[in-house]
Amino acid sequence: MKRLTLRSSVALACALSVGAGGGNDGNLQLGGAVIGLSKTGLVLINKGNGDKVAVEPVQGGQVGFVFAKLLSNDENFDVDISASPDNAVCSVANGKGATGSFSISTVVVNCITNTHELGGTVSGLDSNGLVLVNGANRIEVKAGATSFSLTKVAEGSPYGVTILTQPVSRTCRIVDGVGTVGKTDIKNIQVICS
Repeated sequence: MKRLTLRSSVALACALSVGAGGGNDGNLQLGGAVIGLSKTGLVLINKGNGDKVAVEPVQGGQVGFVFAKLLSNDENFDVDISASPDNAVCSVANGKGATGSFSISTVVVNCITNTHELGGTVSGLDSNGLVLVNGANRIEVKAGATSFSLTKVAEGSPYGVTILTQPVSRTCRIVDGVGTVGKTDIKNIQVICS
């Protein structure tokens, strides 16, 4: 009876040590965060095992991701961009290494959305006081100006240039001031003063 109890105790101790120690082979996650993602189309790949994950944007621009295939202890990983959104450039930090005995959650993917100029021409402005706005962006256009430029706008974003303040003794109007930014600069907005 002593031998049976001893054998059972040894077997239990071995099982517990494997569960608590190095028995995590194939149980480690690989993931991290994507920052600045505003459009669909981002696909990440772990070159180490060919696993891919598509990352969808969320409000606020930061979203977590985890690859589906679990990794083993001391398994190499190499996270890279398999596909990028049309309107952004993405890069990977902390994407290469080995797991050790813990899951990896420190991979960071930074996406920067392409931005484009937003501006156009001004005609007939011979006095000061004209203030143009696009969202929170605001500029004053001086007398004699023939062009204007607001802060760059992200590709795929809407814009709406309006007049906040008319110039002294003039009335201005805007032509082509509303739209969505495509893949090129917006330079066709007209401010016509009379």
